Amino acid sequence: MTRTRTLYPPIEPFEHGMLDTQEGHVLYWERCGNPQGVPVVVLHGGPGGGCSPMLRRMFDPALYNIVLFDQRGCGRSTPHARLEDNTTWHLVADIERLRRMLGISQWMLYGGSWGSTLALVYAQAHPERVTSIVLRGIFTARSEELRWYYQEGASWLFPDAWEDFVAPIPVGERGDLIAAYQRRLTGPDDAERVRCAVAWSRWEGSTLTLRPSPTIAHQHADPHFALAFARIENHYFVHRAWLEDNQILRDVDRIRHIAATIVQGRYDVVTPLHTAWALHRAWPEAAFSIVEEAGHATSDPGIMAALLDATDAHAQRHGA
Repeated sequence: MTRTRTLYPPIEPFEHGMLDTQEGHVLYWERCGNPQGVPVVVLHGGPGGGCSPMLRRMFDPALYNIVLFDQRGCGRSTPHARLEDNTTWHLVADIERLRRMLGISQWMLYGGSWGSTLALVYAQAHPERVTSIVLRGIFTARSEELRWYYQEGASWLFPDAWEDFVAPIPVGERGDLIAAYQRRLTGPDDAERVRCAVAWSRWEGSTLTLRPSPTIAHQHADPHFALAFARIENHYFVHRAWLEDNQILRDVDRIRHIAATIVQGRYDVVTPLHTAWALHRAWPEAAFSIVEEAGHATSDPGIMAALLDATDAHAQRHGA
């Protein structure tokens, strides 16, 4: 039987604002919980997904100073769906810019899916700024991971949703679907951009959870959400996230001294256990939890329970 836990109660930010990067992007940020608590920065998925109020509730608000921000081009950040000056390394610089602005010397990292990628890359670049790490649904942007989800692999498990995903792309261009989608998501035809954005976004929304989620499906079918989500994800994946193919696993030695927890769903189709297992083998010091009856999403009950356990444990570790 899947173990369940309830999210912490809904909370509102005690502080929020907009951070001008001076590079054409203005980022929304907020702080919730206890201003004197353990600092943690939440790195949302996608890229291009934006933060949701649920993410505030993954932490005990009495113990944590919870920092959330919408990455470039998505959520409440502006301009919406902008690709220029939007790379992994811009985001790493944004995290540092936000940390300095808030006067935080060190903080915990919390990230799932693409957020796990960004957390790992940031920690490897700035290990002295990281106190601990909680990760979910491990993704390292390797070619094999992108092939699995956007070319062949996940398609065998969800052939019905896959038909809808490939429908906007002519048969002759389906040998490289990421590239074919890029041409349309960055092309001059507004209607085609939106149509392809929704198809790209719905594919992910259809495969995130162990059981169908009408709420997630509705969000991913929304054209405004889908345009940023699809354009930014595709932009990052065309460029392999500006990372060498095995860079994150190769550079684990830079962070293996940092306390960490890795949570992975057994039946995660978006970021399969294959990658989390490779990270676990490279980083055996990190606590590693396979949730048996779960897919990719935080909302899967077993994933949520494991993550709440992890944030509680890390608060205790920090003496909160």
